[in-house]
Amino acid sequence: MKKIYALLFATCLFVSNVAKADEGMWLLSLLEKLNYKDMQAKGLRLTPEQLYSVNHSSLKDACIWFNGGCTGEIISKDGLILTNHHCGYDAIAELSTVQDNILDNGFWAKTKADERKPVRPMSITRIVRVDDITDEVLKQLAGVAEKDRSMKLMEIYKGIQKKATEGTHYEASCKEMFKGNAYYMFIMEKFTDIRLVGTPPQNVGKFGGETDNWMWPRHTGDFSMFRVYVGADNKPAEYKAENVPYKPEHYLPVSVKGVKEGDFAMIIGFPGRTNRYEFSHGVALATDVVNPNIVNLRDLRLKAWKEQMVQDDATRLLLSSTYASIANYWKFFDGEAQQLKHNKVYEKKSAEEKAFAAWAENKEEYKTLLYDIDQAYTVYKPYALQSTYLRECIMAPTIMQLASFGIGLDILYAKKAVVLADANKSKEEKAKAATEIDSTIAKTCRDYLRALAEVDYTERIQTADKKIFAGMLMMYYKNIPSNQWPAAFTKIAAGIKNGNAEAVFAKYTEMIFAKSMFVSKDKVAEFLKNPVAKKLYSDPAFSYLKSHRDNYNTNFKSKVDEFQMQALALGRKYIKGLMEMQPNRVFYPDANSTQRLTYGSVKSYDPKDAIHYDFVTTLEGVMEKYVPGDYEFDLPSKMLDLYKAKDYGRYAMSNGKLPVAFLTDNDITGGNSGSPVMDGSGNIIGLAFDGNWEAMSGNIHFDQKLKRTINVDIRYVLWLIEKLGGAKHIVDEMTLVE
Repeated sequence: MKKIYALLFATCLFVSNVAKADEGMWLLSLLEKLNYKDMQAKGLRLTPEQLYSVNHSSLKDACIWFNGGCTGEIISKDGLILTNHHCGYDAIAELSTVQDNILDNGFWAKTKADERKPVRPMSITRIVRVDDITDEVLKQLAGVAEKDRSMKLMEIYKGIQKKATEGTHYEASCKEMFKGNAYYMFIMEKFTDIRLVGTPPQNVGKFGGETDNWMWPRHTGDFSMFRVYVGADNKPAEYKAENVPYKPEHYLPVSVKGVKEGDFAMIIGFPGRTNRYEFSHGVALATDVVNPNIVNLRDLRLKAWKEQMVQDDATRLLLSSTYASIANYWKFFDGEAQQLKHNKVYEKKSAEEKAFAAWAENKEEYKTLLYDIDQAYTVYKPYALQSTYLRECIMAPTIMQLASFGIGLDILYAKKAVVLADANKSKEEKAKAATEIDSTIAKTCRDYLRALAEVDYTERIQTADKKIFAGMLMMYYKNIPSNQWPAAFTKIAAGIKNGNAEAVFAKYTEMIFAKSMFVSKDKVAEFLKNPVAKKLYSDPAFSYLKSHRDNYNTNFKSKVDEFQMQALALGRKYIKGLMEMQPNRVFYPDANSTQRLTYGSVKSYDPKDAIHYDFVTTLEGVMEKYVPGDYEFDLPSKMLDLYKAKDYGRYAMSNGKLPVAFLTDNDITGGNSGSPVMDGSGNIIGLAFDGNWEAMSGNIHFDQKLKRTINVDIRYVLWLIEKLGGAKHIVDEMTLVE
């Protein structure tokens, strides 16, 4: 391990020569060693301890993990949280009804008593400290076979985490870095009483919809606000009306000074996933096979849902959150595949591997590494779509998600059958074991009944579901080789003659929806009260799902698991080799939903010949896109009035215009949504909410020239709260830096 430390840290002086400031998602606990001088030279005015400190308040305490998928920041002494609109979207949509449609109309709590408890539990998590546990983990992993490594890691993590949190209310999470060349433990404080404070109308918070998603210029007011509540001791507590606002370790001031090109900008957040050390084979698989299939499968769902959503407000509200989530990554996977090709990432990765091969030629540990990688992908590629199609195709229709309630019961029924057939058990032992399993079945059914209550399956959703189900049958038929089909699908396809596949699948769909109990929540609820195995196994929807699931588990799961284990082990060795090959390069770990800092500057860009994109957009651009009554480009009438009156107050730029969004060259990805964009003094200047189309290969390859982060300007956020929302009291709660 000492050698790895040397490779990671001994050459810190070379950072500015090797890793440009805008590339890299850096661990805050390592900033002083790796990045601080470079950050300081580019405009940082804080000390290392003001960025990250265990014993004193620092920026890390104010930048929180929002609900396990986004980032938020605390911006007042009373626990006020700012995040993206799309991060709070689920909670906002679930609180909305046709009668009280806060999703469309917006909402601003007049007092703390008016703040709303979400329908489903939410959480925010603060990082208390980060511990390097590499030596301890690697010592315990020594000699462990690769096939046992994952289980051993879980055992090691459990012991380390228990020791670290014993006697506290904290939680701990151990994380692997560099595919297993380093390990860190994050000690966390989790809060679960979170309440909605405010949201702009969705035609502001989601202005531009899917058309503008991942695109610049952008004009979206993508923000929402929540508050953390705690017990009287200022510690996390379950929801109680008498809970009080959280008094944070640190909260962020808000700057209304504005930004100009070249200004220093840093972002702290919880980026979800990158794979910057991916092999060329993985790039080819993504661009040519996996991504195009995901795009087509999701496109089918979105079109079927959209047909129903535009006809009925209630359906639109029911589906809006799921639709937005599916659509976001539908466009992402499309853009990623396109930009990986456009940016020639496969060729770049291949060139890097060729250089590695030349270096490794006479090194025993690495000389066969690239051959081993090639072999692993060659074996895996023929069935690489199996897990994708199980997730994105077979499980896509709502009826299949309802039928999946039966999977847990299927496992328990099988377990009971084994017990009753066990010749080594006495009659009494069998009866006792069967009774215990029956008790588990009953509990499982009660849990399913509670989950069933949250499933929406109205007539309109079911109409869309039929179209989705039939379409998915056709997609599976066209794209999965017949020798990989399960028995149920082979039987259906046997009826296809003279190109009549569409008619065959339509007929099968009608049969499923006519005969399955899973078309009705009431019928499912009735079954769960008396879960007779024969009824479950005779249901055509469950039978179809079970055939696919059994086919995957029997024929493909072990192969997929084997490939993933190989890829991880080979990736671990490859990164280790790269560190030895490039001793003057400072490496940063891939994103894995842990707290990171990225830094850069406010910057415009030139995406193509003769095209220049400025770094800022204004309300003028919002009005240029405005289309009355349009699903994506409509606006509230009050906003039109404010624009006509040019009522921008203290939030206008020096030219009299109101800023909306701006660009920086920070390195972010999914999970950074809602991250604070801060100036060199740690004041908020904006909220990160998107990346640009030209650099959507960013999870695998960082483009130094074109990668941009799209941020909503904090002045636009404040203007929307104060002027459009009439909630100046919320602005007054913040600490503004003029």
